[in-house]
Amino acid sequence: MNLHEQLGALETGVDQLIQAVVAPQAENIPETPAPAAVEQAPASVEESAAQLQPTLEINRPAQNEITMTIGGQTVALRADQIGKLIEELSNARASMTPEPPPGIPPGWRFVSTRNPVMAVQKQSNGDRLLVMRHTGHGWVPFTFSPDMVIQLYMMLTKG
Repeated sequence: MNLHEQLGALETGVDQLIQAVVAPQAENIPETPAPAAVEQAPASVEESAAQLQPTLEINRPAQNEITMTIGGQTVALRADQIGKLIEELSNARASMTPEPPPGIPPGWRFVSTRNPVMAVQKQSNGDRLLVMRHTGHGWVPFTFSPDMVIQLYMMLTKG
């Protein structure tokens, strides 16, 4: 089974697990009577299911392995699988709101890559595509307008 099939099987398994565990629990939640003065609508199955979502646990049993446990189902991921997961999560996160904070959050933890391998490509509109290889994130692409290239150069050479 290749990586794509494994990730698909994991995603399907998680979806099935959530449906098997959460949906029956949501249907069996007793309604509490509302006080006489205030009318309450009964909680929807979706609201109840959201409250009963299984938790995600991430562990690192060995240097080259990560385990992810969701609702009691554990999957071990190797470096190549983690890279694919990071890529898929990054692509999904790029289209979500809210965007990441504009400034660096206090206490933010990160791994810095010193002197990364990089490639530059000029685009037809004059922009520059800069792709840098981060040891944790893999290849990370950035596109800069000509004005931003000048600003970046000035920031990097500022004394």
